[in-house]
Amino acid sequence: MPANLPPAFKTAEQRLHLAATHEEKEEALREMIALLPKHKGTEKLQADLRKRLSKLEDEAAHAKRSGHHVEVGHVAREGAGQWVLLGPPNAGKSSLLAALTHAKPEIAEYPFTTRDPLPGMATFEDVQVQLVDTPAAVPDHAPSWLPSLVRGADGVLVVLDVAADDLEAGLRGAEELLARARVRPLSRPAGAEDSPLVLARPVIVLGNKVDLDDDGTFVALAEDAVGGLPFRAVSAQRGDGLEALRPVLFQALHRIRVHTKEPGHAPDPGKPFVLDEGSTVEDLAERVHHDLSAHLRFARLWGPHARFEGQQVDRHHPLGDGDVVELHS
Repeated sequence: MPANLPPAFKTAEQRLHLAATHEEKEEALREMIALLPKHKGTEKLQADLRKRLSKLEDEAAHAKRSGHHVEVGHVAREGAGQWVLLGPPNAGKSSLLAALTHAKPEIAEYPFTTRDPLPGMATFEDVQVQLVDTPAAVPDHAPSWLPSLVRGADGVLVVLDVAADDLEAGLRGAEELLARARVRPLSRPAGAEDSPLVLARPVIVLGNKVDLDDDGTFVALAEDAVGGLPFRAVSAQRGDGLEALRPVLFQALHRIRVHTKEPGHAPDPGKPFVLDEGSTVEDLAERVHHDLSAHLRFARLWGPHARFEGQQVDRHHPLGDGDVVELHS
């Protein structure tokens, strides 16, 4: 029986041949498996693809267990979520990273100062969100590992200089990189021809250097140019908009913070558990300990989403941001 492979499969196969990193190879193989027609004529090819993918995953897991660096450009995720900063040369990505976190990137007036990914942790109330500075998003200069880093992140911050003459070109460079990473902005609807492996992620445009915009003209033009993407005007130099940005970096990830408490004690003052929106008491118990989830009988709820303090709820009760939960097994 002929395989009748679709054109999208052959495109993914070509991308596999050109892949330079483990992550790029894994993503190409996953897409090929998803696009491969499922019938008797493709069983051998499907088994071969799954075998190759399994081998790559085993190699990556072994390198991680051995403490070896898995790939150039890989950044271990920390905190409540990971945002990757994209933008053209001299848009101010590194300056924003320095202003929002304790990271100390190299900052200079000449382009392409940033060569490797540099993470920093931005604090919002009782959690931290990871920001990752990256080289300039210019097609001819973008490193091969950058699309994989973008694809693996929870969100993307596109940094543009509102006073730049080529602002729209800078935006196109970032959008081309998103397309290479197969990431669709969450604020835009899916296309009919999108690959099944295209991921929807929050993408926010930061119009930087508003300290150079005396009357707001540049900001208005920039906001009009971004095509409906969420837009925030900021200044890494003067601090405009940065404090208001911190809660956005957490809330746009659609996650919640939940504290736990033991019976008869005050809530745990340590870091909260960070869960996806829609998570339940059972999901929280699983995060605390698997055995606790298995033997959970009920929970008591305090905080903004409780009908009254100490409300008794079952394992399927949905949780909200700021809840305090007492688990009973």
